[in-house]
Amino acid sequence: MQFGIFSVGDVTPDPTTGREPSEAERIQSMVAIALKAEEVGLDVFATGEHHNPPFVPSSPTTMLGYIAARTERLILSTATTLITTNDPVKIAEDYAMLQHLAGGRVDLMMGRGNQAEVYPWFGKDIRYALHLAVENYALLHRLWREEDVTWDGMFRTALQGLTSTPRPLDGIPPFVWHGSIRTTQIAEQAGRYGDGFFHNNIFWPIDHVKRMVRIYREAYEQHGHGSADQAIVGLGGQVFVRPNSQDAIREFRPYFDHAPVYGYGPSLEQYMEGTPLTVGSPQQVIERYAAMREHVGDYQRQLFLVDHAGLPLEVVLEQIEILGTEIVPALRREMDRDRPAHVPDAPTHASLLAASRAAAAEQPTEA
Repeated sequence: MQFGIFSVGDVTPDPTTGREPSEAERIQSMVAIALKAEEVGLDVFATGEHHNPPFVPSSPTTMLGYIAARTERLILSTATTLITTNDPVKIAEDYAMLQHLAGGRVDLMMGRGNQAEVYPWFGKDIRYALHLAVENYALLHRLWREEDVTWDGMFRTALQGLTSTPRPLDGIPPFVWHGSIRTTQIAEQAGRYGDGFFHNNIFWPIDHVKRMVRIYREAYEQHGHGSADQAIVGLGGQVFVRPNSQDAIREFRPYFDHAPVYGYGPSLEQYMEGTPLTVGSPQQVIERYAAMREHVGDYQRQLFLVDHAGLPLEVVLEQIEILGTEIVPALRREMDRDRPAHVPDAPTHASLLAASRAAAAEQPTEA
């Protein structure tokens, strides 16, 4: 089971002081968060991709390449790569390059993006977002697995004999998670390709999450990739922790109440009751997230959002310290308990390479 941090990279004023970090400060804070995640033994750091204020991570591969040079073990991922507005040829090249620089410590999450104004900036129309996601990923999937690709689609110029460079490290494409909150076609797409499915469920009731994961698992099995319980599932989550739960609620409440992402709608208590947002003690977080597999089955990756809504960097680093030293070790034990032997771990470059070599060794040789 992999545990980690994902960041959306928002630049938000601290509601308790009114101070807003500069873009430079926010970018450097994301780097510090990734380094802290490795320091405390977490497995993954993932950055969002946004091209509009108040967000800063417009170039995930640049940031992840810099972090790769400063880490040794951390898996570098995205918490969305925009498959709709990015050129799949450029995605193929950029993430293969990052693979080589990071020694294979790379995977990525495909997503459509929900900011309508961004689409025309890249010459796209949001009305075709789903069609773009399906077509662009079909091309990307081929580019990482084939040379001399010839392609003719609806949304980009045709290709004749294109070989993207560099080729994926060791001939193994980066593992792909398909991220979707509510689009069942994306869950089905992930299952069709045998890729991973990530549900960023920080704002959604568990019944909805269960339904999306079920659709993905059924498609995974239907398309012959294994049994439904072997499908590769990741979940988002959000926590704020203090030794005493009332202290956690008191400290986090002004950030919740003033964060635009929550829409100034339901109260903090209503959000905690209806979504995975957990504000409380370490034990409350452990119990809440250990119970997730009762709803979605055994899964492979759990990422936490801890750095948005204007929280100061020093507080975020404290949260990561608590996650790494108190919460995640207990969750690892809980998640491993009674986990069936046939349920796989989250794929890594090393595990995919080993599987590829084993499959090649089983191929009959010509006489």
